Amino acid sequence: MTYTISRLISDAGIDAVERRTRDALAEHGFGVLTEIDVEATMKKKLDVVMPAYRILGACNPKMAHQAIGIEPRVGAMLPCNVILREVEGGVEVSAIDPVISMQGIENAELTAVAAEVRDLLAKAVDAI
Repeated sequence: MTYTISRLISDAGIDAVERRTRDALAEHGFGVLTEIDVEATMKKKLDVVMPAYRILGACNPKMAHQAIGIEPRVGAMLPCNVILREVEGGVEVSAIDPVISMQGIENAELTAVAAEVRDLLAKAVDAI
């Protein structure tokens, strides 16, 4: 069982991959609600140096509205986090599979929405 949707980008640095990721997400109906620069935060808070690591909180408003209508507490699992991190050989882009993350809520209708979101996220990651 695969828990993430992932791709290694070897032809660009973290800033270019972030721009491409944002564009691909937008093309598939997602907006970025939150941005966390983990690398900068770790440096500031712990004086730790680490490779570039960013988290983009992506949301497809239509799908989020549908999911919240089915199960109002699902907001605790939103938005979908997309991780960009420098690794040997490039930048890895990954997101948790929404179907896997929603397994704690037994609701077939919600699972169907999560599957749609997974498909859109996979298309966005493939388009980067």
